[in-house]
Amino acid sequence: MSLPRPHDLVWCSQRPLAGQGDVLPDWVSLGWQTHLPLVVRRDRQQAHRLAVGIRGISRSQRAAAWLDPAHIVRVVTPQSLVADVNLLLSSAFVSQPPVQALIALVGMALPWSWGVTGSCGYALATDIPVMHASSDLDLMIRCDTPCQAEMFADFHRALAYLPCRTDVQINSPQGGFALSEWLRGGDVMLKTDFGPCLVRNPWQPNSEDDGAQ
Repeated sequence: MSLPRPHDLVWCSQRPLAGQGDVLPDWVSLGWQTHLPLVVRRDRQQAHRLAVGIRGISRSQRAAAWLDPAHIVRVVTPQSLVADVNLLLSSAFVSQPPVQALIALVGMALPWSWGVTGSCGYALATDIPVMHASSDLDLMIRCDTPCQAEMFADFHRALAYLPCRTDVQINSPQGGFALSEWLRGGDVMLKTDFGPCLVRNPWQPNSEDDGAQ
């Protein structure tokens, strides 16, 4: 089975661990529970470890950790959260603008592999009310093969008509980058396992990163 990818939500049977030389904050020990998911994040690969993020009750409670993939018991992808419009329509959060925006996007039958992340995705996956009326909508589009920015131009313009502010991240095999920045032309800030870097081609492997592995 392939490992979960960045932005996937994972549930695990044991508490994740801090990185070498790091200590998890006290709120993790006091409040983390197995029924809450972790968010897969980007970081340098470690043998038999998956980089995850822990989300606490308050917005300021965020912690980076590592998880043994053998302890994963469930995975929810951003794409699965928008796969069935009926689940969105029956959601307890259906009246919230981000969910209304998702319903509109599903109706557009977008041709890409896309999904919802951020507070909206977390709320839909857990039924925990971490989203509110003024929340942004965070979307992710997976593009494993190179494509041209122009193919997203009409879609990006349509976002202005949604009932909430929407941010879109494109995910290539090398990392993630903002659609709005890509459409402006020039280099983009690519979030990779080795940190952010400016690149012209987000699908081109970075030789320095390859050497670091």
